[in-house]
Order: sequence, then structure tokens, then C-alpha cells
Amino acid sequence: MKTFNVYPVYDITPVKAAGSKLWDDKGVEYLDLYGGHAVISIGHSHPHYVKAIQEQVGKLGFYSNSVKMPLQDELALKLGELSGLPDYSLFLANSGAEANENALKLASFQNGRKNIIAFSKGFHGRTSAAVAVTDNPKIQAPINFSEHVTILPFNDVEAVKAAINGDTCAVIMEGIQGVGGVNVATEEFQKAIRDACDEHGAVYIHDSVQCGYGRSGDFFSFQDTDIKPDIISMAKGMGNGFPVGGILISPKFEAKFGMLGTTFGGNHLACAAAIAVLDVLKSENLIVNAKVLGDYVLESLKPLEEAGKIKELRGKGLMIGIELDYPIKEIREKLIFEDKIFVGASGTNTLRLLPSLGVQKDELDRFIDALKGYL
Repeated sequence: MKTFNVYPVYDITPVKAAGSKLWDDKGVEYLDLYGGHAVISIGHSHPHYVKAIQEQVGKLGFYSNSVKMPLQDELALKLGELSGLPDYSLFLANSGAEANENALKLASFQNGRKNIIAFSKGFHGRTSAAVAVTDNPKIQAPINFSEHVTILPFNDVEAVKAAINGDTCAVIMEGIQGVGGVNVATEEFQKAIRDACDEHGAVYIHDSVQCGYGRSGDFFSFQDTDIKPDIISMAKGMGNGFPVGGILISPKFEAKFGMLGTTFGGNHLACAAAIAVLDVLKSENLIVNAKVLGDYVLESLKPLEEAGKIKELRGKGLMIGIELDYPIKEIREKLIFEDKIFVGASGTNTLRLLPSLGVQKDELDRFIDALKGYL
């Protein structure tokens, strides 16, 4: 038997990692500024994280949600405190796609409607409803659920005002689009969504799967405004590599037995991992680090944008897109294979940085210096 390979794979086999460093099976060291699609939030093999998982698996790795789960309560309490949303409720799942799937289902339970509004270049996952609200025909199977979905231009305030009405179930948007090119939602755009949802009784879902958990320099990217979504979806950096996702649900929703469900979501190991991540984010002040060093990268690369060597810089915190006027494939491969620096891509022309929130200034300088040599 062989694997069903649906990914373009680099000829690199990682076997060990620590912090922002990664080593392959030949002993070659790499600087990881991509974190496996923004998953590594507190750094590889963080001692507190490793200890928490080891201790938990030695006691109890899994049992179902049919019994009391004090670890879920501890996670909810710490998440409410650090996120500044203590009045929201937490439902746990296993991934970002599942989080968005449950968010859309909960919205429909709330108002009994079907119609969803999503946005161009958005990406919300690969399960049925998540794919339906994703603006990418390459991943939409012939069987799809998109007949009730309207795709609007991202950051278009007037389009939002015109489209949301009494038949709208929910609006789902990424605060910072990751796969779509690191496009940042404006405050005016987010406010227009919030106001229109309030006016028409629609549910505002903020997809924070990639841009959440401190990556933007705030716990959630909308928190530099006074706007609060109804549902916030999370995953990626939530477990620092252990599969865990979930949604935060505003107090306006009422929980009813059976409306949502999961077998593995919120299991003991997942909760131990997620609690450890929150502990490190808080104790090491990593959210502030994300803001300070993200600003530093953007400021350092700004002269190249002004000189026309970079088409556009986009991002907040340690979620950064560097768009060029031409395909970045060759530069990305040189960075990986010659400079030994892992970076990501969004589409054809945009390099994407998603390092650990604990990345150091000298590590980012190494990338900046290498990139300058190719521009």
C-alpha cells in the first residue's frame, strides 16, 4: 500500500525541531518561518508543552464527552481570560474546518435561515459547508453545498450593505485572509458586517483559524476595534501541532443537547496541549512579541516596497504577505534549499511568513537579509 499523495512535496524529511529550528534526516538545520501552516504558535518542542502532554497521556489520553471533563473547563476559563472574552462559551472540535462547519450549523439553528455570505479569496476548510463558503473552485467537488452561498468582494463595504438582508443566515469572513494572500480586513468593513448583521438578525462568524491565537498582535485580529463577532472559529496555533479546534460563542446563543457533537473534540490530550499553549503565550508575553517583531519585519521591508522591488506588503503581527510582480516559486525554493529557511506561499506571487510567535529578531534578520539578495 502507498499513500494517496495529493500534495506537492519537497524532498526534505524533518525529524527533529526546537523553537524556530528544524533538522532533517541528514542533520541539516533549517529556520522555520512557516510553522506548518501557522500551526506552531509557541515554538517546536517547547518544554512546558512537552511535559504537559507527557504527563496527561500517562494519566488518561482519552475518554468521551459523555462524562465530566475538568480540563475543558480549565481551558475555557484560561481562554476567556487571555482572549478578553470571558462571557463567551467554548465548543471544542478537532480542526479549523470542523470549527467553521459547526459555526455555520449553529448560526442556522439560531435563526432558521439558509443563506450564507462569504468573500472572494476566502478559505474556510475542506469539509462540505466549509468548502461551500470557500472561494476556490479547485477544491469544490461536483457534490457541493454552495447553492445558498453568495460570494462578495472582500473589503467592499457597499456590497455588504446591499447583500445582507432578512434572508441571510450568517456572514463568514477571515480577519486576515491566509491562503488568499494575507489580505487584512479593514475596520470599516468589519463594522459594516457587524451593523448589517445586527439590523437583519444575521450571525457574524469571524474565522480566526489562521489569524487568531495572538498571531495578529492581538489575541484575535478584530480586537484592535470595538467590534465583537457572534461566533469565532479557531484551530491552527491552538494546539501547537496537536489537532484541536473550536468555536467561541457569544452569550446570545442557547446550548441545547444534541445540536452539536464530536467524538474526539475536547479530549484530554487536546485540552492539555491547548492549556499549555495558553500558559506559554501568557508567561512569555508572546502576543506582544508577535506585534513588535511583525511591525519590525514590515518596517524593514518597506524601503523595498517603496523602491518597487516588492509590489505590496500586507499583514499584521506575525502574519505577513510579501507580494511580488512575478511568481515567487524560484525565490521560495532558493530560500528553502540554499538559505535553509522555510517560508510559505499564497497563490503564485506572494511569500507568506507565519513563524512561531516566539521567533527572535536575529532569526527574522536572517530572512530579511536573504530576501534582499534575491530582489
